Amino acid sequence: MTEAPKTLSVNGVWQGGYRCEVAGKEHRIVVDEPESAGGGGTGPQPTEVFLASLSSCFTLAVYHVARKRSITVNALEVKVTGTYKGLAFADLLIEVDLDAETDQPEMLIERAKAVCYVSNTLDLGPALTVRRSGPPTPGT
Repeated sequence: MTEAPKTLSVNGVWQGGYRCEVAGKEHRIVVDEPESAGGGGTGPQPTEVFLASLSSCFTLAVYHVARKRSITVNALEVKVTGTYKGLAFADLLIEVDLDAETDQPEMLIERAKAVCYVSNTLDLGPALTVRRSGPPTPGT
């Protein structure tokens, strides 16, 4: 018997204007456009959340790989920069500043790339489906 695929969902609820609240399993994030774009600036903008997902996942992946190898991490910072091209990012750059008790920091970074869900998802280019949910529109 095959197992159902594992999924993860979040739910964004419009709060008026350019603001929404996104709820995951246990936490909520306010997402808003900056005032210069018509929002209230009460939270990060959606593209910042996207880049934050990549940065945080890669950070935790580096730590995970180090921990599995009993390597002490003294400091770790992952900066992600997206270069816009129209309404999308054309390039994403991940820069890892790692102070760990190893003579092979590049190995940790390569292994982290292999286990980071977000960077793997971006590399695979998953299918994107958009559909309306909820009750049917009257008259259809």
